[in-house]
Amino acid sequence: MIRIAHFSDLHYGGKTLAEADRCFGAAIDRAIALQVHAAVVSGDATDHALDLHAPAVTRLAGQIRRLADHCPVLMLQGTFSHEPPGALSMMRLLGGRFVVHVADRIQQVALMADRRWVESPSWRFDEPPTGALALFTCVPSANKAVVAAALGAAEASSALGEQVSDLLRAFAAGNDRARAKGIPTVGVSHGTVFGCVSEHGVPMAGFDHEFTTGALFAAHAQAFLLGHIHRHQGWSQEGAIGRQAIAYAGSIGRFHFGEEGDKGFLLWEVEADGASYRLEPTPARRTIDITFEGRPDVGQMREVVARQDLRGASVRVRWVVAEEDRASIDRAAIESALADAAEVKLEGRIVPVQRTRAAGLSRLTSLADKVSAWCRVAEVTAAPMLDCLHALEAEGPEAIAQRLLLKESSVGQQGTGTIAPTVDAALDVTT
Repeated sequence: MIRIAHFSDLHYGGKTLAEADRCFGAAIDRAIALQVHAAVVSGDATDHALDLHAPAVTRLAGQIRRLADHCPVLMLQGTFSHEPPGALSMMRLLGGRFVVHVADRIQQVALMADRRWVESPSWRFDEPPTGALALFTCVPSANKAVVAAALGAAEASSALGEQVSDLLRAFAAGNDRARAKGIPTVGVSHGTVFGCVSEHGVPMAGFDHEFTTGALFAAHAQAFLLGHIHRHQGWSQEGAIGRQAIAYAGSIGRFHFGEEGDKGFLLWEVEADGASYRLEPTPARRTIDITFEGRPDVGQMREVVARQDLRGASVRVRWVVAEEDRASIDRAAIESALADAAEVKLEGRIVPVQRTRAAGLSRLTSLADKVSAWCRVAEVTAAPMLDCLHALEAEGPEAIAQRLLLKESSVGQQGTGTIAPTVDAALDVTT
């Protein structure tokens, strides 16, 4: 039996450094305490292309070196937008007690009894190396742009899934031979499984995903360690070759608001005929969403704050207001109410005012004609609007205001003049 610490989606970068380094550092401490035999990082160790002098590079290299001083480490190439080709090459040079192997091509790697990595000369071994403790099948992130350039964009999505499925089935015979010799078999890859759920609770269903659970099980590896999706989840099945398990470790920390599920790394125990895992949590940050359908109510926000502890939490306040109300948002009052939070993010969505243009309106000479034309476009009854216009032309603002005040003071009584009722009716329609 081999015990493996499975880390994924570390996303070291300038903005994510604090969260990534705190969580990965705690995970390494826990993995060392659990005396794991090997460690796997299944892609996206970095958040984007990084300069060599960037603090995130120094911190990531230091943590990987600390891990390599305890056990052999395997790092898989992840998404190219996060880890450009060659970004992990320097990890091979860290010089820890044990070697860091970077799998940036399709291959198999054997972990030997003396804790060395031995890689297959081609895409797989003909026979498992003698003295192997475990056999790892590595399928790095596929470059969809290359597939699209070769086959065309229309064919790329389905062709990639078919090719990956064929490749995984081709590994089955070698994994069967290893299992017959009592060697645990492990698959490592980076991509999207059809039907998995994202960290925001969205099912990933489409023809452009690399894997199905059936294709992964068809590789006949007892354990399949996946990266790319930030939510921990897994699948298992019992069959003729024993218990097989597939699992995403999820991201090491909580890098976005609204992420569901716990964060951590997976502790795998893999034997020749079975595999199991459990999630080991990391001290990921807490995120809280406070959402308003209209203008933020600072009083209601203070009630929310009183009900829960915001210390150390990241809080996002979201609201939706009409365009004319955008200036009424008191951002300073919101931030003051959330002063105990470690981070406050304000997200306001402005609903623009929809204005309908009446063609030819400027060519009309009469104001009454313009009002009538606008009413037709806006689908508004014209008669009350014209009555209001005539009233405004017949009386001054003071007389109209006086009549409105008289109406309020004598509820249920009509005015004696002929103009006031017309003005009142028009105003009732337009307000």
